[in-house]
Amino acid sequence: MGQHGKHRPLVNRPRTIPGAVLAAAWLAAAAPPASAQQPGCRLALVLATDISASVDAREDALQRGGLAAALIAPEIRHAFLSPGRPVALAAYEWSGKRSPVMLLDWRMIRHEADLVAAAETIAGSTRSRDDLPTAIGEALGFGNTLLRSGPDCLLRTLDVSGDGINNHGYPPASAYRAFDFEEITVNGLVINAGDFEGEVSLVDYYRDEVLHGPGAFLEVAQGFEDFERAMRRKLLRELSGPQLSALPARP
Repeated sequence: MGQHGKHRPLVNRPRTIPGAVLAAAWLAAAAPPASAQQPGCRLALVLATDISASVDAREDALQRGGLAAALIAPEIRHAFLSPGRPVALAAYEWSGKRSPVMLLDWRMIRHEADLVAAAETIAGSTRSRDDLPTAIGEALGFGNTLLRSGPDCLLRTLDVSGDGINNHGYPPASAYRAFDFEEITVNGLVINAGDFEGEVSLVDYYRDEVLHGPGAFLEVAQGFEDFERAMRRKLLRELSGPQLSALPARP
């Protein structure tokens, strides 16, 4: 286990947000004038999808289509469009070093049409390449830069899915040392595709090396056919979990 993972919670025991963070969010939401002091969105959510060489064309289609379908599932639509500030959404695909490619640039989800358009953009996207290893550290660094340069939201979450451990470029622990992940939560979606072989399980690897920040958690898909179901569960938790339910709605 890397040094970064030594102090991380178990898969289903998300951390409690420090009182100071919640207090700051409450003050930011309550203090007038809103236009000058309140962030424009409640959550900046980035979805990162694995397209490394271990993912074949059929599996890539299951991921791409599953993510698009999850975004417009009834309970996910409701969570995105619940009263209060909107959610800012972006998505990219990743594999090896210097390979991340945007699937969806930042889009503010204010209405159902915004969410449908985002899902259609992802569903209609095409894979950039299929010949690179798995560079999770690089994917984390790209996601960090995207979040830091994105909309000013109360919370920031990077959502990383994958079917293997880092085997190219710098590891996740190096990414967490090199980039500022303060106030950024990194959640994981492990795809147990049945062909992973390693000294540790993929679930343990993501739990110990990838998860980061307050409330970080892991969801598991039992194969690529299960990706949509797992993504729906993860999105629902990210959009309506304890972090967001503790925040006041916009007056």
